[in-house]
Amino acid sequence: MDIKLEGIEFSYGRKQVLRNLNWVIRPGVTGLLGENGAGKTTLLSVLIGLLRPKAGTVSLSDSTGSLPRFGFVPQRFSTPPEMRVIDTVSYATWVNGVGRKEADQAALTALEAVNLADRASARARSLSGGQRQRLGLAAGLAHDPDVLVLDEPTVGLDPTQRVRVREVIAALGRSRTVLLSTHVLEDVHHLCERVGVLAGGRIAFDGTVTEVKDAMANATEPDSGLESALERGYRTLLETLGDDR
Repeated sequence: MDIKLEGIEFSYGRKQVLRNLNWVIRPGVTGLLGENGAGKTTLLSVLIGLLRPKAGTVSLSDSTGSLPRFGFVPQRFSTPPEMRVIDTVSYATWVNGVGRKEADQAALTALEAVNLADRASARARSLSGGQRQRLGLAAGLAHDPDVLVLDEPTVGLDPTQRVRVREVIAALGRSRTVLLSTHVLEDVHHLCERVGVLAGGRIAFDGTVTEVKDAMANATEPDSGLESALERGYRTLLETLGDDR
């Protein structure tokens, strides 16, 4: 399913955050990058309908003509600590329109997808940080969304936990449109087919991960040896955006 954003404008009072933003997000995993304060969370909120843009449209298209379903996993996924894992996901499923009778089975299917079925009866407070992130993913996908939007899904995780979450996201991207907003460039390297960079209130770059790496050829500073090719390319790309940042 393609997502098309055309002429998106959004302001908080007199502060304009998004300006004439145009972007097409295609099936698979797409990364959204940008410096702190660039407006990434605002863009995600507009995309999933939590915020209404001052101008512009968000349109979706697929071959079935059916109304698309969105799933959203915020950066800080919280749940009552005494709630059982399966009840947490089942409730999220019901809130997203799945009938009560079907919600438990849908929740179990989602927990199996994120390798948490064995903790279905556990209390949420007993989960590790990585397991809680996967619980958030399960809650976001249990109603079988066509589009899954993830805001910093691996933040604060140790390397082992991060790899487990990446495995889940990669699997989801094979059958869905997934938008991944992150500062963790290794996640982008391993997961994303394309990358959009938000700067100056617009998508200032839209291309492949390889094209981001290639941007390092324009670097003006000596290579410190302390950055990966993707990190150096991304930093160089931001520098070339100049006053639009």
